[in-house]
Amino acid sequence: MGSFDLAEEATHDAFAAALDSWPRDGFPEKPRAWLISTGRFKAIDRLRRGARFDAALAAIADQLESHATNPVLLTDEQASGLEDDRLRLIFTCCHPALTPDARVALTLREVCGLTTEEIARAFLTPAPTLAQRIVRAKSKIRDAQIPYQVPAREELAERLDAVLHVIYLAFNEGYSASAGETLTRHDLSGEAIRLGRLLVELLPEPEAIGLLALMLLHDARREARTSANGELLLLDEQDRSLWNQKQIREGCALVERALSSRRFGPYTLQAAIAATHAEAASASATDWEQIVGLYDVLMRAEPSAVVELNRAAAVAMRDGPEAGLGLIDSILGRGELEDYYLAHSARADLCRRLGRVQEAVAAYERALALTQQGPERRFMERRLAELRREQK
Repeated sequence: MGSFDLAEEATHDAFAAALDSWPRDGFPEKPRAWLISTGRFKAIDRLRRGARFDAALAAIADQLESHATNPVLLTDEQASGLEDDRLRLIFTCCHPALTPDARVALTLREVCGLTTEEIARAFLTPAPTLAQRIVRAKSKIRDAQIPYQVPAREELAERLDAVLHVIYLAFNEGYSASAGETLTRHDLSGEAIRLGRLLVELLPEPEAIGLLALMLLHDARREARTSANGELLLLDEQDRSLWNQKQIREGCALVERALSSRRFGPYTLQAAIAATHAEAASASATDWEQIVGLYDVLMRAEPSAVVELNRAAAVAMRDGPEAGLGLIDSILGRGELEDYYLAHSARADLCRRLGRVQEAVAAYERALALTQQGPERRFMERRLAELRREQK
């Protein structure tokens, strides 16, 4: 159809129709198929209504109608497409005519359903700036008449980096939600893992394999990351018997497979770090020397302030909090992560461990002001309460 706006309107119409008919007529046997077909018919109706102003719309409506199927008769196979309709749409949105950031932002918004605010936090970008980026991407698609079609197989590889980035950011939002009262969004992280598996089947490139390994290894710790009442537990506080050993075995095997290709990149290196954590029997038994070494390689492969921050935390575990604090102060001194709450939280923890209570309080207060997630806010509030008691 060539219009995100029409697709969004048809989707909203389909859900409105579901709210009207499902309570009255009962839940359909195949709700997803029902919504897809209903959305298609709603789009046809909209085009028909506008056809008297534009004859081209009538032709598009005819084309859609010739392929339309009664909602009751649409099969699961038709509803899901060839390999997977969502994965195919991600590839379609990651068109090389768009800038890399615009491809990722647009796809996360329109395909994965993340809000503009959630995407902005992932990019460490103000929400209005991110919103404008999405608007410009939509305008580019419309003005350049970029077709909404699945790319040819030979075109898939050139879009792989953007697709990997989309799946990675979607997983991150699911693994550690940027806002709300729960630490995780399992629906989102689970969908990212599902897409990662499909991607490895479609294009078994080392970095696709590495990303799948990374997601599996992180997700393996999900059940242990919060207490029974939903409170945040740090890595050294987690009950490792709750870690999903099946996922860890699969993730570690995928890491070895990706590393053996000798064509790996940042996702595989992050997966190797996660595997080192997963294989340690306890926090004290973690091979921090190896983790720092992997971060050194990752910094060369994909230098960024966030990677540098994570490396500083690993150095603090290997060489002591004073060494890590110096590195974090250097990063914050450059102003790159001034509005990134995890940088201030990491600094607060190291100051706390060094007995620098006043600095720890100030850093926790700064981190708390930047945090919108319930469990993390409550964790920092508990730490602040403990430190303030020490100050009395």
